[in-house]
Amino acid sequence: MSATTLKPLVSIVTPVFNAERFVTETIESVLSQTYSNWELILVDDCSSDRSKEIIQSFQEKDQRIKYVCLETNMGAAVARNTGINKAIGKYLAFLDSDDMWHPDKLEKQVAFMEDGQKIFSFTGYHLLKEDGSQRGKVITVPSVVTYESLLKNTIIGCLTVMLNIEVLGKVQMPTIRTRQDFVLWLSILKAGNVAYGLQEDLASYRKVKNSISSNKLNAAKRNWKIYREFENLPFLKACYVFINYAWNGLRKA
Repeated sequence: MSATTLKPLVSIVTPVFNAERFVTETIESVLSQTYSNWELILVDDCSSDRSKEIIQSFQEKDQRIKYVCLETNMGAAVARNTGINKAIGKYLAFLDSDDMWHPDKLEKQVAFMEDGQKIFSFTGYHLLKEDGSQRGKVITVPSVVTYESLLKNTIIGCLTVMLNIEVLGKVQMPTIRTRQDFVLWLSILKAGNVAYGLQEDLASYRKVKNSISSNKLNAAKRNWKIYREFENLPFLKACYVFINYAWNGLRKA
């Protein structure tokens, strides 16, 4: 038995929509991992550009790369859920098609997960401009996040998350257009779990202009809706956590 087969498989889910400008760098950052026992499931949300051709060119060279194409555009939540349902690994990780990982991200995070049998972890990351140049901003993370602390500070970057789905099962994101990852993290933590922060910068988050996630006012409105409609928080508590969320958001900007 090889050393690779002794290591747990990590299933990486990447939703793709018209990502021809960035997806090559994203895939190459996975191929560059020092940890080799992974599968990369790229779910094409009905792209109209060359995303399919680019992904398939990598797929032909490495059988760990899996390509799935949705027949109609369904949004990131459906694309991620499709990938999750096809995942066969012990661990589940997320990486969007314009973001990147540092070469030792998986190796360090799997070791972190295995130490103490954690079921939910995340890491620090830094921000890139759209052209890939550094913004000089590193998002540092706490050692532990609970349900209550996550309500007040959306510190968990989706591109850094790793979940033990042998324990949690095939978790699903709610089929809303944005912030579906935040709702999923809340649901996992609300069940009594905690998320552990690996306090290292191990990923690169690209700030793309005019993306759904780039509008801060709309993001704030969506968070308020989550507090009231998904989490059913009383008005005063929703106000309290929203003020904390807004302050922490300004610090991360």
